[in-house]
Amino acid sequence: MTILWTDALIFFLVLMMLVLGFYLRGKEHLRRPIGKVTASRVGMMSLVILVFFGMIGLLDSIHFKPANDKSNEIISLLDYWTTSIRQQQEKTYSSPFAAYSYSKENITTDDGRQLWTYPRLKYGGAHLKNPDIKKTHDIMQKAAIGFTKGAGLFAFFFILLLSFFKERKQTILKGTAAKPVWMIIFIIVSGSYMLIDLSGFYHVLGTDKVGEDVFYQAVKSIRTGLVIGSLTTLIMLPLAIIFGIMAGFFRGWVDDVIQYIYTTLNSIPGVLLIAASILMVQVYMANNEDQFTSLVVRADMRLLFLCLILGVTSWTGLCRLLRAETLKLREMEYVQAAQALGVRRRIILMRHILPNVMHIILISVVLDFSSLVLAEAVLSYINIGVDPTTYSWGNMINSARLEMAREPIVWWSLMASFLFMFTLVLAANIFADTVRDAFDPRRADND
Repeated sequence: MTILWTDALIFFLVLMMLVLGFYLRGKEHLRRPIGKVTASRVGMMSLVILVFFGMIGLLDSIHFKPANDKSNEIISLLDYWTTSIRQQQEKTYSSPFAAYSYSKENITTDDGRQLWTYPRLKYGGAHLKNPDIKKTHDIMQKAAIGFTKGAGLFAFFFILLLSFFKERKQTILKGTAAKPVWMIIFIIVSGSYMLIDLSGFYHVLGTDKVGEDVFYQAVKSIRTGLVIGSLTTLIMLPLAIIFGIMAGFFRGWVDDVIQYIYTTLNSIPGVLLIAASILMVQVYMANNEDQFTSLVVRADMRLLFLCLILGVTSWTGLCRLLRAETLKLREMEYVQAAQALGVRRRIILMRHILPNVMHIILISVVLDFSSLVLAEAVLSYINIGVDPTTYSWGNMINSARLEMAREPIVWWSLMASFLFMFTLVLAANIFADTVRDAFDPRRADND
């Protein structure tokens, strides 16, 4: 098993979330907001989508070197499970569900004639002898079979779940958000099984310039988006919390120094800072090639440094919010009473200040996640984002610039990256709205 830096940080973040969830499980002051989140149908449906994307990202974060492969290639568990899709590489472009290439070529027939026509694909629709007549029926048939298999798999695990939790059967079936949640899970499981089945016979979202499956690229890009969103948050959160609370609570020269730091940092153009940092990383890797023997390792190091620089430049906004809230909280009666009684400042910060700014932290984290996913796409589009060999929606959009200008137009790479990124960002934004409504104290007072 090969553990990359981003892999280790991702599983560390998952462990932290599990520990935090276990720690906050019995907190009385969190029961009401968490109950509001779980009672929101739209919020829970968006959470299911986020969890689904997260599971794909985790599968793509377990890396190893194949035992029978003599090369130095490093693949993930997701790569291993999608080997058939990954290795079914065509010669060049092909449209979604096509059986023929997207460009005409000179081909030689069995009787020796030269024809200028669209050649058959090597893998897409190769099982059909006459795709012009049978392709539509074959696609519908295989889609129905795959969807039925997925529905059967969902039904099996659903019945198994009900048998294990008989005492909570009513909650599982008749909860406020139970029906929408089970509906979206059913759609995800059945739809995913259908797409996997179809991908064994067709290129569901077509192929790119070098003949690689676009659906595979879009799925692989999920990990990059999640890494950018989650690891950057992990880096910026401690800086924002520590500096924001210290500036608001201690004031004086501490406040002046912290304000000077984030004001100066905000004065530096973010794009130039990121470009300079990426250039430094490239120079370091070029001078130490022996440490980066694999393309995956090189790409992972660049991704890690991109998360670091985004984290260093994106903590200032949350820091300002926490400073302003702490300035208000330090004047509250219970904080003044604790200071008068001689309670240590460390205890006051941990017991009185931090819990009362937690709603701002939770709201900002969920809101910033989607903006960071979009930031990766923008940075990769201008070639200062992730490594060009890394699968990402930004790289797919960047490569689609020339594809949209050719004739005939190649639209499916842009569409695939847009749909996947749109789904993830939309789900994150909807869930952020639900969390904001649940944890905002002003809305709690209105309730």
